[in-house]
Order: sequence, then C-alpha cells, then structure tokens
Amino acid sequence: TGKEVEIKNIRANRPNPGLSAQHVHAVKAVERISGGSTEGLALRSSRLTFSPGTLKGFEGEIDIGTAGSITLLLQCLIPVALFADRETMVRITGGTDVKWSPPIDFYTNVFLKALHEMGCEVHLDLKRRGYYPKGAGLVNVHVAPTSRVKGIVVERERGKLINGISHSRGLPTHVAERQARAARSIVKEKGYDTQIKTDSADAGKLTTGSGITLWSGYKSGSALGERGKKAELVGEEAAGIILNELKSASTVDVHLADQLIPYMALADGRSELKVRELTKHLETNMYVTKQFLDVEFRIEKEETERSGAFFRIRKE
Repeated sequence: TGKEVEIKNIRANRPNPGLSAQHVHAVKAVERISGGSTEGLALRSSRLTFSPGTLKGFEGEIDIGTAGSITLLLQCLIPVALFADRETMVRITGGTDVKWSPPIDFYTNVFLKALHEMGCEVHLDLKRRGYYPKGAGLVNVHVAPTSRVKGIVVERERGKLINGISHSRGLPTHVAERQARAARSIVKEKGYDTQIKTDSADAGKLTTGSGITLWSGYKSGSALGERGKKAELVGEEAAGIILNELKSASTVDVHLADQLIPYMALADGRSELKVRELTKHLETNMYVTKQFLDVEFRIEKEETERSGAFFRIRKE
C-alpha cells in the first residue's frame, strides 16, 4: 500500500512479549526490500513504526541466528517481494523445523504449491535442516515479481495417496525410519497408500533433531521429535493430524487456510476455501488483512452428514 503503519502491544500476552529474533529479521528484510525505515525495531520491543519506500528486489543473506524460524520470516518477506521491481534471491540461515512454525516440507509441498496455482513464482531450495536450539538450517529462496496474483478456488481432492518426509540429523538413521514406519502403519489402516521418504544424516555439531511431515493435496500433518519422545510417537502424531483433516469435507488444512488469507486479499478475482475449523490464527489474519486492504471475507458454516461441519471462506 505504500502507507506508514504503527504496531503496538506486539505479542503482549506471550510469556516473552515483544519481538523475537525472527520478527526483527523479518522486518529488516521488508525494510531492505522496500527502502523503508523503522522506529522501535529491537529484540523484545512491543511497538514499532514502519515507513515503506519503493519496492526493490535484492540478492543477499539473512542469518536469523540460533533456531529462529525461516518459514515465519518468509511469511513476511514473500508477499512483499512478489511486487518488487526485480527478482529477490535470499540465502537464509536459521531453523527449518522448529515448534510453533510451519515445517519446511509443508512450505515446499503444500504452501508453495498453492502459491504457484495463484500465479506466484516462488522457489525454495533446502540446503541444510536446522532444529532447536542450534538452528544452522540453510535455505535458498527465489521470488520472481508478478504483475497479478490470481484468485484460488480449491476443490476437494479425493486421492488415496499420502506423501511424506521423515527426517533426522545427528541421530541414528533408525529414528527417521521408525517415524516413517509408525505413520505408514496408521494411515494404511484407514485405506491410504503412502510414499514416505526418509532423510537422515549426521550433521556433526551443527544441529540435532528429527520430525516428519505428511501431505495429501492441500492437507498436511506434522510432528517434531524431542528428547525422551519415542520416534514411533512422532510418526503417530503426524498421522493422526492428517487423518483428522482428510476425514473433513474441507479442501485445505487449518494451517494453509490462515496463511493464504493475505494472498487471497491481494489477488484479482474470486477465491474460495473450505476449512474444518475457524482457528484464532485464521480469524486474526482476516482481521489484520482488513486493516490494510479494502477487502471482505464471507464465512458460511456448512455441515455434511458424513464429514461433519466445515467453514466456507470466500473473497469475491
């Protein structure tokens, strides 16, 4: 919009309120791409004012430090870079698979797939995974500018194939294999075929961790390993999440729905999603987007006898 914005009470009710490292780097990246200026940008700051300039793509590196989420930084950077004057190519170091953020395999295989359908050319090349607390993950990102974002209407996909990646670093290879085996066993009981790859390596002293992401169409389920948590439990957790999504008459999962809201608002033409639950993230993203853009989202609750309730979200 090219308009100045002030944000107050940032993450005010969190145990550690204010900006964390990934938020600071996200704002710095947008500041860089827009030639803008910011007041109040610092760790733990609860208020900032941002004044954008002219959008200009750039090539560079961003090191979030430790395990700050790479995908959360990209949530901030991508919708701005799409409207820059030239390509943006960024090498980002941080966490690829960390709590409370989209795993990198969800981003690559679900989120970017939806963006491509909307006419957005965004490519992500995973070079190295990074887990909490050390991070050290490495991702190359390429965003091409676009003159138009297209609306997205997601129809229900009724495929019986679940894809996945079970991964680990700095742990015995059987950890990723056990995660995959447990997930495969549970979804097969429900009649689904699987193609779950394992990706394990000795990361030396860089980072240690594990996780699994499963997806089918625009629905996903993921879980992370942690000290003392059995690998089988990690696989079972991810399988349970995606099966819960697949039994619904929704067309996208609860995480993809809230992440697509800003793009739906920026798009030309109609968009429509069906989601099984109106999460706080989804409600918040609709609210915040409406503060910036003249857009309305229509929400209708529907119910089917077989699949239960879901919510249809439209932007005309």
